[in-house]
Amino acid sequence: MSVATLAAEPLVRWSWVGSHLDLVRSRFLEHIELTVLAVVIGFVISFPLAVYAHRHHRVYAPITFVAGLLYTIPSLALFVLLIPLTGLSVESAEIGLVSYTLLILIRNIVAGLAGVPEDAKEAARGMGYTNRQLLWRVEVPLALPVIVAGVRIATVTTIGLVTVTALIGKGGLGYFILLGLQQFFPTPTVLGSVLSVALALAADGLLLWAQRLVTPWARVRQPVRVRGAA
Repeated sequence: MSVATLAAEPLVRWSWVGSHLDLVRSRFLEHIELTVLAVVIGFVISFPLAVYAHRHHRVYAPITFVAGLLYTIPSLALFVLLIPLTGLSVESAEIGLVSYTLLILIRNIVAGLAGVPEDAKEAARGMGYTNRQLLWRVEVPLALPVIVAGVRIATVTTIGLVTVTALIGKGGLGYFILLGLQQFFPTPTVLGSVLSVALALAADGLLLWAQRLVTPWARVRQPVRVRGAA
């Protein structure tokens, strides 16, 4: 395609979008599936590690060092390194995506647990709570706003990273971004980009709503302004 032709090409060709709605739907659902699976698996791995690190402070630095090392590996390089081991598969995509959630989740879970007031824990111990009861009935509920904040960050980050997995054939909406770049055709690139951003905003808003729903005590009450007061 010549430069002149490319310049004359409209940013979005709606006829192309309309004729590919089934593909858009399937890739959109694939994007959600890859994201949810990565965040859920990442949380299942991170939660016990974070609880253990909170209980035994000496292991916090080694755990976060390993998680941080995984986080610093460029996503494209990591996916390429996984191909010889797991091939062009969902496993390759998920291993990479999960590894990027660990540092975010572990840090936020530990921060949330560390922020629980000591007097609340002492009161629970005075009532005869075991360590397990203390965790699930006191610490986790009070730490939930910080934990959910970590899940929100991990989710939005993962939604963006899923687009990179298009390079190994498992990219959800990243498929359209890659297609547009390969064919010098802006419509699929714009479509994939806009839908990815919209999905990230929707997921963040949904998680924020869920956080406020399950933690009504964490809402900050605005002070009442008295009319005429200085």
